Amino acid sequence: MFSWTIKKEDALQAGGVIGPDERLPWPQTTVMGVQHLIAMFGATVLAPILMGFDANVAILMSGIGTLLFFIVTGGKVPSYLGSSFAFIGVVIAATGYAGSGPNANIGLALGGIIACGALYFLIGLVVQMIGVGWIERFMPPVVTGSVVAVIGLNLAQIPIKNMAPTPFDAWAQAITFLCVGLIAVFTRGMIQRLLILMGLLAASLIYALLTNGMGLGTPVDLSGIASAAWIGMPNFSAPVFSVNATLLIAPVAVILVAENLGHIKAVTAMTGKNLDIYLGRAFMGDGLATMIAGSAGGTGVTTYAENIGVMAATKIYSTAVFVVAGLMAVLLGFSPKFGALIQAIPLAVMGGVSIVVFGLIAIAGAKIWVDNKVDFSDNKNLLVAAITLILGTGDFTLTFGDFTLGGIGTSTFGAILLYALLNMRAAEK
Repeated sequence: MFSWTIKKEDALQAGGVIGPDERLPWPQTTVMGVQHLIAMFGATVLAPILMGFDANVAILMSGIGTLLFFIVTGGKVPSYLGSSFAFIGVVIAATGYAGSGPNANIGLALGGIIACGALYFLIGLVVQMIGVGWIERFMPPVVTGSVVAVIGLNLAQIPIKNMAPTPFDAWAQAITFLCVGLIAVFTRGMIQRLLILMGLLAASLIYALLTNGMGLGTPVDLSGIASAAWIGMPNFSAPVFSVNATLLIAPVAVILVAENLGHIKAVTAMTGKNLDIYLGRAFMGDGLATMIAGSAGGTGVTTYAENIGVMAATKIYSTAVFVVAGLMAVLLGFSPKFGALIQAIPLAVMGGVSIVVFGLIAIAGAKIWVDNKVDFSDNKNLLVAAITLILGTGDFTLTFGDFTLGGIGTSTFGAILLYALLNMRAAEK
């Protein structure tokens, strides 16, 4: 049922694109899977920590969700499903989480996450039955490009504000993104395609030399790796269904639809292959994955923007890569030692890599505009894009009673509603 065409070696040397239905030889595909796993790992683990969820459960469910998504879409859509940041605000509001340690009311959040996944699945079912035209009328390229760009720009504050606590760390971030840039431009072949992973490794070595070797900054601590067990069960949790929590969390499905639509539009733009016919399946796959995650104690999942950045940089869109990444995540979900290894990566180095990846996400949004020839001489398009970018980048937040809508949410809904409002005049003609 699932098969890939092996890309010829001479095409690889020429820097050709690896399409969704193609793959590299398995050794290279496996290494690419590792790169995607690392690219999404920081955010996929950070999101559950911010909500008081178990990080190992989150990584396990992200792997299961990715494999389920692959099956539901028939192996046609390259995507990794990781923890969605869109849930953070509503989960904290629904559970009253104080911000540290395990979330005592995690069950309430899980019930809401399952409801969100069910709504998301139903939207996908409707799209599968009647087509995606009704969604595209609300979310044309100017909107989807803006939403994709905003995701990268909104996330930019994470590495800039939270991952460089000292001046030395800021310099370490600069060294990291310089390493990635040098590898991207001055190397060729598989090393160039592994620019994120190779840049991370090079920067980590330089960081260790400067800290452990020369006494600058905080040294790399590997003691946690030695003491962690190789195999261990994650802390699964059961859902509790509450009307209030459901009403708070379920509407996040609309944001997930926009993220998934933007993801597929971005991959379509980068590969030149129209993946719109798989939108219904993609929504249903993501919805099922979110329901399964919520049933076991995991966070709601979404198509991962970080992986768009990696694909844009490597030009490898093979779905085989994500099968490998998903299988690895499942295995690593049962390994506390792997979690300790990732935790040992210097925060500043992860921040430098995040700067690169989040920037590539923003550019992927701009590419949607360019490829679809969005006319910015039209004030409607100009204002939708301009306002959306500032709402998302500035993290514009609205509060409705106990419900808080953060920057990604306000910019997503804002782009959709603003376009519909400004498009009314065109519809009247």
